[in-house]
Amino acid sequence: MQKTTLGLSDLQVSKYGLGCMSIGTDEKHAFSILEAALEEGINYFDTADLYDQGQNEKLIGRFFKHNREDVVIATKVGNKWKDGEQGWSWDASKSYIKEQVKTSLKRLDTDYIDLYQLHGGTLEDPIDDTIDAFEELKKEGIIRYYGISSIRPNVIREYVERSSIVSVMVQYSILDRRPEELILPLLDDYGISAVTRGPVAKGLLSPQYAKKLSEKGYLDYSSEELHTVLNNLEEKFKDTRTLTEAAIQYNLSQLAVTNIIAGASSVEQLRENVKAVNSAPLTTEEIAFIQDVSKVNKYTNHR
Repeated sequence: MQKTTLGLSDLQVSKYGLGCMSIGTDEKHAFSILEAALEEGINYFDTADLYDQGQNEKLIGRFFKHNREDVVIATKVGNKWKDGEQGWSWDASKSYIKEQVKTSLKRLDTDYIDLYQLHGGTLEDPIDDTIDAFEELKKEGIIRYYGISSIRPNVIREYVERSSIVSVMVQYSILDRRPEELILPLLDDYGISAVTRGPVAKGLLSPQYAKKLSEKGYLDYSSEELHTVLNNLEEKFKDTRTLTEAAIQYNLSQLAVTNIIAGASSVEQLRENVKAVNSAPLTTEEIAFIQDVSKVNKYTNHR
């Protein structure tokens, strides 16, 4: 698995980072996926304190207890579970971040976090205080670097211009090209890595897409439009690569994108994702075709 540098950090991360939310809560099953990931050369594992109310971090901590130095662990903060209730609230305060990191460290069974990410963000947050929290944690050696996971261009812009984030995790796919307008050019200008999630658009950009289609469509695609674009893509690549390969390689071909984060609920799915990441890059002609048949989506909010 090819590795790349995350932003202006010294973190060398695999081009495929495993999104750990989908590995489940059964230890035996989860560990089989994590073991397969290591076998495939993946060293970048992304979790969050929110996933399974902290159980996901605990699984990651147990699995990597004896080879912690060999991997890059990324987790997230900001979403606060309500005690005894369903759902969560948002808290980007300095006090909450500095307190919550202790809980994540304990669950991960480690004394440092490689990449600590704000799990969202709004313009109403105390942004300077939030940045101060991450900067202090970095100086204290508790975290090595920090970033943000967001789909809001106006929030991302604030952190890009005011902090020392090394990465932005953003939803991006052939069916959701919104980051191309504002986010990817901005990150490229600042040398910040775009780490893209959702590259196969909830399975729509996979050979099994027919099972995922619904009358609701997807984002600003109607059901009919979605069916047309997916048929066009399948026809184009039927003799050369899978739809998953085309989708993931489209992400990796774009400005500022250094890595993709994709989940896997089975070893088989993980290996399919690895094959897609390791497949040949798209040609200029293939990229042009994808852009011609898909929509140039744009953010209407949070600009």
